Amino acid sequence: MLSQPLQDLEAWVNFFSSAEMPVLRQTARRLEEARQNIDKISGRDVAAIVLQDPLMAIRVLAYIQPLHGKHLHSDITTIANAVMMLGIEPFFARLETPVTIEAALKDEAPALLGLLQVVRRVQRASHYANDWAFLRHDLNIEEVALAALLHDLAEILLWCFAPKLAIEIRNRQQADKALRSAAAQEQVLGIRLYDLQLALCDAWHLPALLKTLMDDANAHLPRVQNVTLAVNLARHSTGGWDDAALPDDLTAIEKLLHVSREALINRLDIPADFIPLYRPAEAQQGEAPPTKALAANTASGDQ
Repeated sequence: MLSQPLQDLEAWVNFFSSAEMPVLRQTARRLEEARQNIDKISGRDVAAIVLQDPLMAIRVLAYIQPLHGKHLHSDITTIANAVMMLGIEPFFARLETPVTIEAALKDEAPALLGLLQVVRRVQRASHYANDWAFLRHDLNIEEVALAALLHDLAEILLWCFAPKLAIEIRNRQQADKALRSAAAQEQVLGIRLYDLQLALCDAWHLPALLKTLMDDANAHLPRVQNVTLAVNLARHSTGGWDDAALPDDLTAIEKLLHVSREALINRLDIPADFIPLYRPAEAQQGEAPPTKALAANTASGDQ
């Protein structure tokens, strides 16, 4: 594992391109169970397992891209289509179970915890993106959900292969609340993870559509807004539903989905004690705001 930053962006891309991607232990277990029942499962069953794990998803996409050009004239942009192209039996034969994240970081408990927190966050982002794409009648919901799942892939890779550097970035931001993520990354790594992410998309020949959906610079596109807002909501609500950025997030989501604040609150399943923070003032008459003690005692993640 890396304990010092590499020379430049190209060196980082080469390092990650030569590394074997681990997967979640739960993914390995579920895929093994599916393999043992191969006559009873469908490609969508396999895709559903893969779509819970950003590292397994990138393994499948990176594997399929060099192959698809021999048979198809368009990119494979979903896991379901990738499994369909390979076939279920070849999928299991060609994508053998790799090392698990838990095994790779068994001696790095703080890093494992940090990594699993990021994975949980991107899973939530993917769930939000999937739900909103359905509401928007998106023609390919999985593309949007997959882009949200992979949006922070470079950060996940850093936790996997350079955990000390990932922890240093986190520590600097905790010590200085005004320090932006990109600035902290440049201080520690010499690069921005955003730039690494896009460079990896090119190096691994990922579909251009997925790169577009994962690139916040394309925020004028509704599908990209769907991904970006899902990622932002998952990130900002990780520490609880009293984050100062959340009201703006909800306003932007309402505009994208064309739904009322009340309908959005219900759909997001925001804890009842925090709902007064997000209801319009005229709808809050007689409601007491959440106390500081409540906010302090609220656990992070889904509530």
